[in-house]
Amino acid sequence: MTTRQAFHPFLLAQRGAAATRLLLVVFGLLSIQFFRLQVFEHGQYELKSESNRLRPVPLPAPRGLILDRRGRIIAENVPGYSVLLLAANEDSLRAMLSRLEPLVALTADQTHRVLTRYRAAPYEPTLLIKDAPFALVSRLEERRAMLPGLVIQTEPKRLYPDSLAVAHLVGYVGEVTEQELASRAYQGKRPGSIIGRVGLERQYEDSLAGKDGIRFVEVDALGRVVREEGASALPTVAGQALRTTIDLDLQRFMASIWPARWRGALVAMEPRTGAILALYSAPPYDPNAFVGGIDRDLWQQLNEDPARPLLNRAISTRYPPASTFKLAIATMGLRRGIVRFDSHMPQPCRGGLQFGNRFFRCWKKEGHGSLDLIGAIASSCDVYFYQLGLKLGVDSLLTDGTEFGFRSASGVDLPGELTSVFPASREYYDRVYGRGRWTNSVAINLSIGQGENAQTLINMVRFYAALANGGHVPVPHVVAPPRRPQREIALPESTFATVRRALIAVVERGTARGARLERIRLAGKTGTAQNPHGPDHGWFIGFAPADHPAIVVGGIMEFGLHGTTVAPYVARVIERYLLGPDLVRAGGREAETMPFVVPQDTAPRSVPLDSGPAPRRAPLPRPITTGPGQR
Repeated sequence: MTTRQAFHPFLLAQRGAAATRLLLVVFGLLSIQFFRLQVFEHGQYELKSESNRLRPVPLPAPRGLILDRRGRIIAENVPGYSVLLLAANEDSLRAMLSRLEPLVALTADQTHRVLTRYRAAPYEPTLLIKDAPFALVSRLEERRAMLPGLVIQTEPKRLYPDSLAVAHLVGYVGEVTEQELASRAYQGKRPGSIIGRVGLERQYEDSLAGKDGIRFVEVDALGRVVREEGASALPTVAGQALRTTIDLDLQRFMASIWPARWRGALVAMEPRTGAILALYSAPPYDPNAFVGGIDRDLWQQLNEDPARPLLNRAISTRYPPASTFKLAIATMGLRRGIVRFDSHMPQPCRGGLQFGNRFFRCWKKEGHGSLDLIGAIASSCDVYFYQLGLKLGVDSLLTDGTEFGFRSASGVDLPGELTSVFPASREYYDRVYGRGRWTNSVAINLSIGQGENAQTLINMVRFYAALANGGHVPVPHVVAPPRRPQREIALPESTFATVRRALIAVVERGTARGARLERIRLAGKTGTAQNPHGPDHGWFIGFAPADHPAIVVGGIMEFGLHGTTVAPYVARVIERYLLGPDLVRAGGREAETMPFVVPQDTAPRSVPLDSGPAPRRAPLPRPITTGPGQR
C-alpha cells in the first residue's frame, strides 16, 4: 500500500472509528471501576482513609466497686492520668523517649517494657506512665508543642481507702504481663490492661473487670497528633459491683488492736453460714502502692522482708494446730463411743505418760490428777489425750481426721489457700519411716495436734464453726457460698451442747481465763504449737454467745509463746461484734494476759512439714506459701 493509499479518507475514517470504540471501551471500563469504587466499595475505602487519619485510643473501663455487707466501700475508683505516646515507628518512639528524658527518667527495664508494648500494638498509642502525678501531667502539657505524639487521658485509678486494714483480703491490681497475654485465661486483654493480682481482685476478676471503650485521635501523614477529638468514642462498660460478707467496722477494729510486734492472723466467721466477717493478716502492706506499678525498690523490700508482709497467714500458712486439735480428738472419741464426758483415763496425769521406752510429758510437770473429759479439755491435759489417742488408734484417727476435713482446703473463695497436711492412711508412715519401723506413738503425737499435722487458720476456724452450730461444716466465703454438698459431723445435739460447755470451762476456769468477758459467755480453746525455728506459736479459737453462737473467731500469733497471748485479742473482736463500739471495754490499749502457768504442748519430736511447691517468681507479687514456723 502506498503512502497516498494509507491516508485515504476511507481508511482514516475506519481507523478513527476503531480508535473511538477503543477509547469508549477504556473509558467505559474506567467508569465502571470508578462507580464500583465510589458506590459499592465506598464504605471500605472510607474506613481505610479514616483509619489512616484516626488512631484508636483504648479507654480502660472502671473496675467494679468492692463493698462490705452494708454497702460501704472497700475498693473504689478515682480519677487518674495516663501518659501515652503515638509514634509512626520504633525509631520515632525512641526519639520521643529521648526528648522526654529530662521529665520522665526511665530505667532500662521500663524502657524495654514501653518498647514491648509498642511492638505488640504499633498502631495504638503506647502506654508510658499508668498513674502519672498531676505535677508531671502539668509539665508535659506545657511542652505539648515539642511532643506532637503525646496523648494524656483521664482514666479510673483503683483506690483502697482502708489500705493496710484490708490488704490481704482485697488484694491489689497490676498490669497484665506478656506471658499472661499469650495464655487463654487473658484472651481479649491488651498490653497495659489492669487485672486483679491477689485477693478478691483476682478471685472475681471476671466480674470486676468491665469492658474497655475506644476514643480516636486525629493524626497527620507523619503520625503526629493533630486533634484529640477526631470522632465519637465507643463508651466503656463498668465492672459489676461486688458485695461481700465483710463487716468493715470489725475489719478495721481487728487491724487497730493487732500488736505491731507480732506476726499472725485473725479470722471472724458466722458459724452457721460460713460468711467471713473479717480477715486480717499481719504484718500488712499497702495495696495502693501497686496501683500504676510498684516501685522496684519497694517490691524488692517486700520480698526480702523476713516478716513476709505479702503472705496471707490466714489461708496461705500452715501451723501445727496444737491443743486446738484436742477438740477434734474428743469429737472422734465421742462419735465412736470410746469415751463419754464423765470418762476417766486408766492412768491419771502425774506429769507424763510412759509408752514403751519413751516418756511423753504433760505441760504441767506436777500433773493434773484424774480428770474426766470436760476437765481434760478445760485444763488441756496432754496425758488424758495421749491415752485417748491410743484408744482411738492410728486407723480411726486418720479416717475421722480426713472425714472432718483436716487434709483438705476449706474452699474459701480467695486465691492462694494451702491444703492442710494430714496423713491419709498407714501407708504414709510406711512410706516415710519404712514398714514396721514406726509404732502407735504417732497417735500420741497427733492427739495433741503435733506431728504430721499442719492446718491453716481458716480450716481450724471452720471446724470450730461446726462445733458451735451442731455439726454442720460450713464452707467459708467472702462473697457467695458454693453450691455443693456440705460435710456433717454426725453427733446428737446434746453432745455438741456438752462440748460447748467444756469450751466454756476453758475460759471460765481453764487455760483461757484471761479472755473472760463481763457481758458475754465465751467458749474457746487455746493452743501452743511447737516451733523448731524459734519461740512457739500461740492459738486461740473461740465463739459466742456460747449457748447460741453468732460468731466464731480464730487467731494465730507466730512466736507468740502461748495461746493465752492470743485469747484476749480474739475476745475483744467477739465483744466488739456482739456489743458494738459503745459498750466494749476501753480501747486503745493492748490486750492483757493472765500471769499464770499455761500449757506447752509436748511431742516426741518436731516434724518438718512440706509447704508445697514454691511459687514461681512473677513480675508482680503473688501469695507466698510457707510451712509451719518458717520465717
